[in-house]
Amino acid sequence: MSAPRYSQVSAVAVRLPDEDLTTPELEELLAERNPRVDVPRGLIERLSGVRRRHVAPPGVLPSDLAVAAARDVLRQTGHAPPAIDLIIYAGVSADAVEPATGHMVAAKLGADCPVFDVRNACNSVLNAIEVADLFITSGRHRTVLIACGEVITAAMPWRLASEEEFTTAVPSYTVSDSGSALLLQAADAPGVLGHRFCANSADWEVSAMPFVRDGAGALRVGAFTIDSVGLAIGVQKLDREIWRRPLAEHGLDWDDMAAICVHQPSLAALGAVCELAGIPRDKAEVTIADHGNLAASTIPMQLHLATEAGRVRRGDLVALVGVASGISAGTVLLRW
Repeated sequence: MSAPRYSQVSAVAVRLPDEDLTTPELEELLAERNPRVDVPRGLIERLSGVRRRHVAPPGVLPSDLAVAAARDVLRQTGHAPPAIDLIIYAGVSADAVEPATGHMVAAKLGADCPVFDVRNACNSVLNAIEVADLFITSGRHRTVLIACGEVITAAMPWRLASEEEFTTAVPSYTVSDSGSALLLQAADAPGVLGHRFCANSADWEVSAMPFVRDGAGALRVGAFTIDSVGLAIGVQKLDREIWRRPLAEHGLDWDDMAAICVHQPSLAALGAVCELAGIPRDKAEVTIADHGNLAASTIPMQLHLATEAGRVRRGDLVALVGVASGISAGTVLLRW
């Protein structure tokens, strides 16, 4: 019988645009562009905790940021693009409806391997890790690159009809642009220890960025809106034990983790997930205030910062805890 195969996350990298936009600066721009609307100062930060966000320059595509992060990962690991067996693009943002953005990433990297996209809102990267782990442990592939590019600030609504419209659109003003990448490889010892996910799809409408038709009937991306009460109820319907299950299956608890990376669309949402899952708040990596809502790149960003700061070292246990529009939730357990 052949020896069991394992997968391990061998590297993570993040690329941020050079330009930052503080929340007061954003509010001033909105006020200038909407002189007939009273833009309440400080409301965005009070509701979300976001002090600043990263903004990609005009013309920069999600694949551009994803490729920049992917190149960093390949440099870290000493890999050249021909060594990649599979590329999974995982993000809320995409270059096009068709083809898969993974093709753009592969072409810009000079890679010649199969590609596809995994899209599940802000859980996209976590689901991509799940898929990559299954491919590697089954023996199908040995080296899988996960790339994510988020250029989500492009969907911010800059024209407002009323203060009420501004209040409804506040979640759109918390988003932030970035690129991130992870490389998963076949390993002799377990690295990806487990993953479990669940969904409550009946309540998908409570957190959405839908396509809408403009006055000419053309489709465009609408504002990101959240029904906070409906979302809280929808999350309550989830199997809350799903977050702990990969740990429990290994006889572990949150206190055993060197770091816990929790998706955070707002500071209040981070606190709510920690309370529901029983996560010690001081264990959670906090990025929402200084980096905004990075969408699917949020958890890679936290993992990157934790490793760069030395809070996570090789051999440490790490939990990646996801919750996303849809509504979906889950945890990936790693030994780094």
